[in-house]
Amino acid sequence: MSAAFAVPLPPQAAGPWAAAAMIATVVLCSTAGEVLTAAAMKSIGDLDEIRAQSGLKGAIRAVITCPLFFCGVGFLALAFFSMLFALNHLNLSLVAPASASLTLVTNAIAAKLFLKENVDRRRWTAAVLVCIGVYLLAH
Repeated sequence: MSAAFAVPLPPQAAGPWAAAAMIATVVLCSTAGEVLTAAAMKSIGDLDEIRAQSGLKGAIRAVITCPLFFCGVGFLALAFFSMLFALNHLNLSLVAPASASLTLVTNAIAAKLFLKENVDRRRWTAAVLVCIGVYLLAH
């Protein structure tokens, strides 16, 4: 039987603190990456206007010369590899929903604090419900 068709081994058991640390790393790196990328795009301005004035090359140049953009991409890459590490040690049925839903919560907090976005009551309610769901998932 070739390696491509081998039955995968179950994830190695990780304690609850290790699991929480792995998921937290994914969530925090993802949030940092998304906030930095959003801040970069806001600092660049309207890409349609830049493209209209400078062409597609000008729009691409505006993005790739922005340091915040590359910091954001770096954190998103860290989040991706942290997710791979977590999936190597934990079950997908825990890691994927917990990291995705907790990222929603941390993004709302970070958007309010760092990007000064208006996060309305409906989004905060959704964030609380997500936290309740993650708690139920973990127990």
